[in-house]
Amino acid sequence: MKAAYYEENGAAADVLRIGEVETPEPGPGEVRVKIAASGVNPSDVKSRAGTARKIAFDRVIPHSDGAGTIDMVGDGVSPSRLGERVWIWNGQWKRPFGTAAEYIVLPEVMAVRLPDDTGFEVGACLGIPAMTAVHAISLASASPQTTILVSGGAGAVANYVIQFAKARGARVLTTVSSAQKAAMAKEAGADETIDYTREDVGTRVMDLTMQMGVDSIIEMDLTANAGLIPKAIKPKGQVVIYGTGPDATIPAAFCLVNTIRLQFFLVYELDEAERQEAVDEINARLAAGTLVHHLGPEFGLDDIVTAHEAMEAAKIGKIVVRP
Repeated sequence: MKAAYYEENGAAADVLRIGEVETPEPGPGEVRVKIAASGVNPSDVKSRAGTARKIAFDRVIPHSDGAGTIDMVGDGVSPSRLGERVWIWNGQWKRPFGTAAEYIVLPEVMAVRLPDDTGFEVGACLGIPAMTAVHAISLASASPQTTILVSGGAGAVANYVIQFAKARGARVLTTVSSAQKAAMAKEAGADETIDYTREDVGTRVMDLTMQMGVDSIIEMDLTANAGLIPKAIKPKGQVVIYGTGPDATIPAAFCLVNTIRLQFFLVYELDEAERQEAVDEINARLAAGTLVHHLGPEFGLDDIVTAHEAMEAAKIGKIVVRP
């Protein structure tokens, strides 16, 4: 089969290759998916560059997210799954071969049925961004009684966070850096947007909450934004953190005095119950047709270098590679 791969960490143009590799076949409990769309996430390019984690295999086919059709099943898997349209999670987490290829083999639970009216390009957006969003708002106890501050509301994860939080009735404030991103956040359902390039975020949050602060912050980069915590959160609030740089300076004294809970999580390591909750909520919203998806540029597999460079350049919208 045709695949993109790398055998050492480095810049996209230096290490990514396109070539023929052995076509996998499913073992017991596994399915093979013919990939129609492979989603590119920040963690994919960081892993390739070696900034997130060093290469752990002789050869890596990148990308954890994707969507396609089951074309072969292993022993113990119902033949009824043949031809099923699916979306994929954790395709390349602790595994050498991800979705940037014509086929992928993985345990059948990692291939989730995709509604017939949902495009493969949308399916390739779900594994990391949507699952992260659902678990984040669950940890934040989103409800009609809560106000949540979401950092970076136009980002792939944060935009889904807004949508799932609003579906549970929460009031959502979010930070953005442009009018275009504010419009994207508003389309997702954000009640208020705060342009951090022009406004003092803490002051605006307090004005919007009658000087009370928010119940929860859902944070994409603790290293960059930890200093905002004392300015925006109410006592006994919580900060749900799904992303950070290598080091963060935490306002520990404020958190201690005000009983602030810092909750870190990594979407790749959800347990079975947490994963199922996320899958169920995502699929319910897909079936209802109520999720907004911000799709970015698409690339062919031969242009995977350009796709990775587009992700590193922070292009707006989910980037998809078509094998």
